[in-house]
Order: sequence, then C-alpha cells, then structure tokens
Amino acid sequence: MQKLWDVLIIGAGPAGGLAALDCAKKGLRVMLVEQRSFPRWKVCGCCFNNQAQAILSSRGENNLIEECGGQTLDRLRLGLRGREATLALPNGFVLSRERFDQALIEAAIKAGASARFRMTAHVEAASPGYRRVRLKDHHSGNTSHVNARVVLVAAGLSQHCLPKNEAGQSRVRKQSRHGAGCVVDDDTNHYPSGAIHMAIGDQGYVGLVRREDGLLNLAGAFDRDALSQGQGTMDAAHQILKQAGFPVPQALQGGQRWQLTAALSRHSNVVAGERFLVMGDAAGYVEPFTGEGMAWALTAGAAAAPFVLEGMERWTRNLEKRWKTTLQVHIGRRQTVCKALSSVLKRPATTAVLFEVVKRWPSVSESIVSSLNKEKLPSPQGDPCL
Repeated sequence: MQKLWDVLIIGAGPAGGLAALDCAKKGLRVMLVEQRSFPRWKVCGCCFNNQAQAILSSRGENNLIEECGGQTLDRLRLGLRGREATLALPNGFVLSRERFDQALIEAAIKAGASARFRMTAHVEAASPGYRRVRLKDHHSGNTSHVNARVVLVAAGLSQHCLPKNEAGQSRVRKQSRHGAGCVVDDDTNHYPSGAIHMAIGDQGYVGLVRREDGLLNLAGAFDRDALSQGQGTMDAAHQILKQAGFPVPQALQGGQRWQLTAALSRHSNVVAGERFLVMGDAAGYVEPFTGEGMAWALTAGAAAAPFVLEGMERWTRNLEKRWKTTLQVHIGRRQTVCKALSSVLKRPATTAVLFEVVKRWPSVSESIVSSLNKEKLPSPQGDPCL
C-alpha cells in the first residue's frame, strides 16, 4: 500500500462512494476505507428522488440505478388511524442499498480509486501538507499508517474517526427518534411495488417499499419510549402498522431481526478542520420521508472534489468556511423542511390536521414533495461564503 494519497475517504456509503468516484475521475490518488464488508444491508428507505438522480447524472452515472434493476416509484401512500391518502411522487426509484452501494464503489474502483474493506481509520496528527491516518485491518488485526493531503469523513451518524480535540460535538435534537429497519420475504399484495407505503402512528412511522428483488424493505423512525417498552422494535412496528390501518406482514410476525440506528436528528458543530472535511450523515441528519436522505448524501459527495483539489494545493480557513456554506445551501435548507414535518408528526393532534390537509388539498402536499425533489447541483468551484 502506498504511503501518500491525495484524498483518503472514510466510509463507503453514498457520500463517500460518490466522492471517491468523482475524485478518481479527476485523476486523484484516492483511497476509500470502509469498516464493513460489501455488499451489506443498511437501515434505509432505499428510495431515490429526483435530486439524487440528478446528482448521479451530473457525475456520468445516469443509468446506474436502472442498470442495477431499480424499480420506479410514482406515489406515496399514507395511512393514519385507518384512513388513507395518496400523493403523486414524481420520478422516484427504489433500489436496495446492497446493490446501489456496491455498484457505486465498483464504479469508483473502475475510475482508479483504491478500496479497503473491513478496515477502520482514525485521523491523527496534522503535518504541513497532509494528515496522518492510522488504519486497522479487521482480518489480521495489523495496524499501519498512511498520509493523505485531504481526508473526507463520511463515516455515518456516530463517527469516531477524528481526534477528540477536533471532532466537536454531535448535538442530538431533543426528542429525536431512532431509526430501525429490516427486510422480509412478503408475497402478499398488500404492499405493491411502485409506492412508498407510509404508516403513521402515535410513536413514530414505518415506511415500506418493494425492492427490485421482490423483498419488502421496512424502515421507520421510533420514539425512544416505544423501543424500550415490551419486546422493543418489533412490537413498536406492529403497533404503528395497526394504528395506521396497514396489515402486519406475515413474515414480520415471526420475530424478524431489526437493525437499529443512533438518534436520527442531529447536528455537528464541526464539519471541517485542518485538512479534513465532514460529509454525509456525519455532518448532520434529519428524519427523511421520501428519499431525501440518499439525495443529501449524494449531494455532499458530489460537492467535495473542488475542495479537495483546492486543499491539496493550499489549505485555508476560507476553504473550511465555504465547505460549511456548501452543506448549508445544498443540504441544510432542504433538511429544514423535513425537520418541520418531523416536528408535526410527533404530535397526534397536528398530525391529524396535516393528514386532513393532504386528503382535501393533495396539490399543497405534492408541492412540498416537489420542493424536496427540486434539482440543485453543487457549484464546480465550490460555493462562496455566505
């Protein structure tokens, strides 16, 4: 393994994968480090909205989703207290994270990036011109060191890659819900393909989509109290589905294993430092609804290369400030809408009012969905400071 890289990326999710692809296409020496083995399943709605697809197209991967077997989504079906409402969902796709993330990494490797799996990375001391990174191989247990001119941290909600004195704090929003998900083999016709089936309950919501392989993907956001009562996640999901008037999939009644996440709604007060940039979920997250989470991650991945190129030559405070601005302009403003929606859905009374608005005036709700889908590409030069 070579000892000096132009950019080392920690985390091979959508943000890290697309950043690796874009930087490799620009001729940079790219090393991508991922602690898990691929392909792997992850708690996610598996949905890609118009913004996500626009980002992929802008980086020459306009056919990636369809080539992996992605299925179209054209509607959002909502369930609340036995009532239903359906909204149009323009230009959506569903694709399992196993296939999508793997395909994105393979594209990055084909472009020239080097990838290491089952390996953890910890950023160490800064030196003039580079950052030192300690790597640990999970297979052998061996530890080694490499240097990178720029480090991109895309290691998820609870990243612990940076030195404590530089990492800042990830501030969890009060009453933030926790994510949980699973995949079940359900062959009934209650949850047909082409739709996000969203069950809304008093203590959270559960989204169900039919994947390209026919399996049913469940991803929800649950109140902490709901997960600590009874048998935990499975009971909480059953309760929400029943409250919404949605049938509980038969396969879900046999004790299906759920995967949990840390608290979802959070904000990091440090997104850049000496020769490192934080991106993706590690930079901040809000409960998503119709594929926004994937779009945010891909947008951050697409924004990174100009900053990497600039930082390789000369790292400045201005560069760090502009990265923060870029995240705010392209991601933070969209997250504000989801933050408002999640606040409404935490109160049964306001949830009922919102549902009535959806039923009576679907065009109003569809305009909100469209705003979350609106295309906005990062600047090739990086955004100026606000």
